[in-house]
Amino acid sequence: AGWRGGALCALATALGALPVLVVRGLPQRLADGLLGFGAGVMLAATAFSLVLPGLNAARDVGFDAWGAAAVISGGVLMGALALLALDRVLVDDPRDAQHPGAPLVPARVLVFVFAIMLHNVPEGMAVGVAAGGHLAGAEGLAMGIALQDVPEGLVVALILAGAGMVRAKAVFIGAFSGVVEPVAAVFSAWAVTVSALLLPWGLAFAAGAMLTAVAHSVIPESNRNGHGGYATLGLAFGFCLMMTLDTALGG
Repeated sequence: AGWRGGALCALATALGALPVLVVRGLPQRLADGLLGFGAGVMLAATAFSLVLPGLNAARDVGFDAWGAAAVISGGVLMGALALLALDRVLVDDPRDAQHPGAPLVPARVLVFVFAIMLHNVPEGMAVGVAAGGHLAGAEGLAMGIALQDVPEGLVVALILAGAGMVRAKAVFIGAFSGVVEPVAAVFSAWAVTVSALLLPWGLAFAAGAMLTAVAHSVIPESNRNGHGGYATLGLAFGFCLMMTLDTALGG
């Protein structure tokens, strides 16, 4: 189940990137609105598909309300710190961002693409942990993340093509950015089946990483071009849509 959910997300990312082969461009307002939409989906998934089930899972293994809150808070902080550390190692090094092998693509664009790939890891984790824990909302979570991966793949490929990269290569990288999701999903699904004690920690860790990706990468990029209003509306719509998917499909 974890592999199927992760593969669905990767396929959605690839499908989103394909139109760049024929589409000449996307209005910046729409691109920023799509980024905001993705952020809203991720925020709703963090709350309704990870934190709340994590609290319930912690209670199921014997923690009281305060103990469950402490476990989930600890896991969220660990996930946030892990993604920030990974982001710093892979992205923030100016020697990497300004590698002479990629002179056509500005360092800012490379940073954003790396950030997209990084935040696909907790997305895959979220799908895998939910599937491995046999949560009722696992199907809705996978569908919601796959839904926001479509515009995400499109935006990544468009940004690269707009920076001067050959369109076929831009589409390939946009599609490839989602490959990490099934890998992370399979590993996470396997890990939580080892012990029920890992489930609340796994959910909380994925929530912290996803929350950090939204705040650190997606929202700042969606507001960078002065279209914050469109990005905010997209965020609100994405949040409501993901909440509906989670509560309707997840019960």
